[in-house]
Amino acid sequence: MRDDELTVLRDALQDPEVAGEFVWAGYSDQQRWRRRFAEDGLVGKDGGVLLVTSAGDEPLGMVSFGKQWVGSAVFCWEVGIALLAPARGRGYGTAAQRELVRYLFAHTTANRIEATTETGNRAEQRALEKAGFTREGILRGRDWRAGQWRDVVIYAIVRADPLP
Repeated sequence: MRDDELTVLRDALQDPEVAGEFVWAGYSDQQRWRRRFAEDGLVGKDGGVLLVTSAGDEPLGMVSFGKQWVGSAVFCWEVGIALLAPARGRGYGTAAQRELVRYLFAHTTANRIEATTETGNRAEQRALEKAGFTREGILRGRDWRAGQWRDVVIYAIVRADPLP
């Protein structure tokens, strides 16, 4: 991601109309991404944020990945996505998440990658399944959005799973 593309990240996460029902979780520190970009270009050993673009390099949103420690020496990745409204429903999310999985398995030792989405976010559930993730269950009351606790569906893919 380049410095001039940070506005895509801000819009995808901070503008309630652009972020959409399942992404926008309230206003937060507007300079957080700029500070992180200055520190490590938004990619570090414990995670990162990557720009999602069309084949013509049009910014479409972002994917993120972060280490989730599951033991004293074992971690998995938790991934997320936020697409701008015009990019939704066109297959970009599936493709971006599939490529992120391939990248993380090729360049890290993690055996598991997880993703969660609200139970009502059917489009994201379909995208995760198309990207090779398996639905594992419901985590009750895990996320806070719009004044109430929300249940989420947890998905995962492990190295032994076939990649679509």
